[in-house]
Parts: sequence; structure tokens; C-alpha cells
Amino acid sequence: MRQFGLIGRKLGHSFSAKYFAEKFEREGLSSDCSYLLYELPEIERVEEFIASTPSLAGFNVTIPYKQQIIPYLDDLSDEARDIGAVNCVKILSDGRRVGYNTDVVGVRSSLESLLGDVAVESALILGTGGASQAVRYVLAERGIGYKIVSRDKERGDVTYDELTSEVVAASKLIVNCSPVGMYPAVEQAPVIDYGALSDGHFLFDLVYNPEITRFMEFGAAQGAHTLSGLDMLYAQAEAAWKIWNE
Repeated sequence: MRQFGLIGRKLGHSFSAKYFAEKFEREGLSSDCSYLLYELPEIERVEEFIASTPSLAGFNVTIPYKQQIIPYLDDLSDEARDIGAVNCVKILSDGRRVGYNTDVVGVRSSLESLLGDVAVESALILGTGGASQAVRYVLAERGIGYKIVSRDKERGDVTYDELTSEVVAASKLIVNCSPVGMYPAVEQAPVIDYGALSDGHFLFDLVYNPEITRFMEFGAAQGAHTLSGLDMLYAQAEAAWKIWNE
């Protein structure tokens, strides 16, 4: 049996195991494939995880290890190298580990769905982790300028305390790449001025559990168009499956 899985520090929020279990059942692969969740308290434990799973053919990577996984890999795809983050690892027949970034596939398809033909000139990216790097990559592809909002001034362009209502009003696309609002902390939302939003704004939340976050609710109340991370989850999962089977 081929083994697949997801590594991260805390995975109680993840839908990945359910998604792949249903996929394997639907496609008649349940007797040949399984997908499990592996919570690792620190990234160093990835070596133990791989060594103890001899049938491992590939795995996904989530918070907070999308950047930390890179030193444990033998090679990177061009996109993963450019982005500086990995969320998909393929184990080759000779044991070598190759890192890919399928988040970028999910971000592309999600923004196409959310924006359609609307031209957006400026965006705010909330958060600085591995998913944030994939979003930056896609925004650059689309020619959309952006500011990175972080709690740490050294890691972003502006802190949440420095983020003015005027900047929020002018930034028609706002992408939440932070885990704020993720299950179980579903009452939380990024601290921005939601009153500055309008029906000309587009809010994309990479969080998918819950499917409708407070961030999305607060935006929708101001007339903004919103999209959860569920479509992105599905798109990146299918892209990973394609990589594992190439």
C-alpha cells in the first residue's frame, strides 16, 4: 500500500485526510492508498517520520513547516525555489525527496474565481508564512502591487497597528494568509478596519475551517466579495496527487 500524509504541528483543523479518503473510495484506490495526519512537535522529527514510514510515497506540509522543511529535501521544483516554501514532497524510488509548491496552483485558481475580469491594482497580504509567499508570487504574476501586514515590523511592510483605514479602503484585494480565525479559534478575525471596506473589495481567506470565517462575515457585511480557502485546498490537493503519480 502506498502511504501519503500531511505533516504540521497541529492538525485538528485539517480536512486533508477526509478529502483523500473520499477520493480514494470514489476512485477505487482504498485498497492501495491511504492518507494520514502526522503531528510533529518540531520539524526535526520529519526524519523519524520518513524513516518509520517505508511505504511513504509523498506528503503535504502545513503550518508552520512550509519553509522549515526545505533543508530536509534533496531538490526543489523551480516554483518552490522561487517562492521559498514547500507544501508538497514527493519521495522518489531512490529515496530522494523533492519539494514542490502546489499552494500556488490553488491561489491562481481561487483568484481567478474571486476576481474574474476585475482589474485590481493593490492588495494587502495578512501574514508572512509559507502560504503568504505563494500569494505574493501569484500577485506578482498578475501585476498586482501589495503590502505585507505583519505583527512584526521586520517581516512585513506595515504592522497591524500602523495599518490605516485609508490603506484598507484603497487596497481592493485583501488576502488573509494567517491562521487567525481557524478552528478552534473561530471567533477571531484579523484586526483591520472592516468599516473601510465596500462592495468594491474582494476578501480571500486561506482558512477553510470554518468555511465562512469572521473575516469573511465582516467583509460581506460591508458588501465585499468573499472566498474561503476551500477551493484552494481542493486545487492544491489535486495538484499534489498529480505530482505524486507522475
